[in-house]
Amino acid sequence: MADKKKSGEILNVPAHVGIIMDGNGRWASKRGLPRKFGHREGAKTFRTITKACRDMGVKYVTYYAFSTENWSRPEDEVEAIMDLFEKYLDEVKDFIEENIRIRFIGDRSVLKPTLLEKMDDTEKTSENFTAMDCLLAINYGGRDEITRAVKNIAGKVKNGELSVDDINEQLVTDSLDTSFAPPVDLIIRSGGEERLSNFLIWQAAYAEYYFTDVLWPDFSKKELENALKAYSDRNRRFGGVKSSK
Repeated sequence: MADKKKSGEILNVPAHVGIIMDGNGRWASKRGLPRKFGHREGAKTFRTITKACRDMGVKYVTYYAFSTENWSRPEDEVEAIMDLFEKYLDEVKDFIEENIRIRFIGDRSVLKPTLLEKMDDTEKTSENFTAMDCLLAINYGGRDEITRAVKNIAGKVKNGELSVDDINEQLVTDSLDTSFAPPVDLIIRSGGEERLSNFLIWQAAYAEYYFTDVLWPDFSKKELENALKAYSDRNRRFGGVKSSK
């Protein structure tokens, strides 16, 4: 007879967690600070939570770092975020020591050459690490990702590499930025909002959601545990009926 679940125990750890890091700017504004200070604090939380995900058994974690819509923010804030990306890629040795593989998803075509160089170097340096994959979505949007995938597939049909009959859900999945990763099991969003905001909209088709009012710089290991416990307690049926046995 199987052991009963202990109170608060996480028996079913999600393989792939998506995290929308919301609330950096509001965290700073509440303290009378420029918004860029919130992003700096949020970057520290990102490092803490990434290691915590690894320790809890998560195999893939994807962060919504900068969306295709974020370019509309004030120019100085966008510049500060981009500078912060470069700074933390210079300090990625922490993740190397933790055996965490770093990958990037999103449209890289408009990113600065210096940032692109560091992204490429980080991916190459960590490509053989196996403890966990950490994906950073930079200049990413779910609709943009699907559009790019469809264009890629259409090009192959035009060139005779594929026929229209070859197009199915698996082909679309394999054409996305996250082709190497499993579907998202759990989406966590901090900051009080309760929407996807164009994040992993294909991959999260059957994901569970966990929303919290905690602003991202204040998001702790305990809050992560709460999210994983909530996920573990859910009845995931994927459109079917779960057996009562």
